[in-house]
Amino acid sequence: MGLRRPHKHYVATLLVNIIILIFMTSVSLYGQQDAQYTQYMYNTVSVNPGYAGSRGHMSIAALHRSQWAGLDGAPTTQTLNLHTPVGYKGVGLGFSVVNDIIGPTSETNFDVDFSYTIYTSNEGRLSFGLKASAHLLDIRFSELNQYAPDAALENDVDNQFSPNFGAGVYYHNERFYAGLSVPRFLQTSHFDESSLSTAQERMNFYFITGYVWDLSRFVKFKPTLLTKVVQGAPLQVDLSANFMLNDKFIFGAGYRWSAAVSGMVGFNVSDGFMLGMAYDRETTDLGDASFNDGSFEIIIRYDFIKTRGHLKSPRFF
Repeated sequence: MGLRRPHKHYVATLLVNIIILIFMTSVSLYGQQDAQYTQYMYNTVSVNPGYAGSRGHMSIAALHRSQWAGLDGAPTTQTLNLHTPVGYKGVGLGFSVVNDIIGPTSETNFDVDFSYTIYTSNEGRLSFGLKASAHLLDIRFSELNQYAPDAALENDVDNQFSPNFGAGVYYHNERFYAGLSVPRFLQTSHFDESSLSTAQERMNFYFITGYVWDLSRFVKFKPTLLTKVVQGAPLQVDLSANFMLNDKFIFGAGYRWSAAVSGMVGFNVSDGFMLGMAYDRETTDLGDASFNDGSFEIIIRYDFIKTRGHLKSPRFF
């Protein structure tokens, strides 16, 4: 009797478990990365503190991402952020919570952002930002299926704390924006260097930019780019193109270099209330429909606009 070929879903789940186990037991793992977003253009404050307060009013956003849906232990991310200009002209403050889960690991970052903006022209604004972070790490080794028990994986890690800080610069006018940032400077070791389990958090360098064109009275077009560089990991380049119809409906597509293609839709319910959704499909072998159902992302943003003032239409960034 011939051996049965393993089901692809089982193979993919096993692969994820192997990756998690390697993460836990490697002597020194470099290149740990920040959470990943497809709708990064609506979540800029999470990676660049210079964005805090740049919308000109209080803004609050919540995002949920399920990556590789259908795989046990696949990553999920939840983000909540609030930022606003404050009384003194040019100062912005923000607060973010990012919860990132993969398998038995949970990482939560609490960020406080400060920005100061100077006017470079009638429309141009250049902002300098600082970010202070508190990082909590949980690892539930007890959830791992250990076929060969390892003494280094006997005790769970509960709420291991590490502080960090980052910085960024952000420029924008009515049509163009660009930013450069490092959200976390400290290359934190989450475990004892002498133990078998050591993971180091490396600096992630972000560059983000975009431009808005008026194709007609009712149609706007916005291409965007996000580049992320971190030692020990491949260069990440996200390209996207979105259209806004009648200042209400948004649709577009994206491409993550050598990784995934995306589709995005959004709707401005009102001048201050926006809903957005995105779907990713891997272009790697993991994109096989037998492995997972793709990645899903939803974002809700509300701007507390007291007066429209000079705002002629909802901001596209």
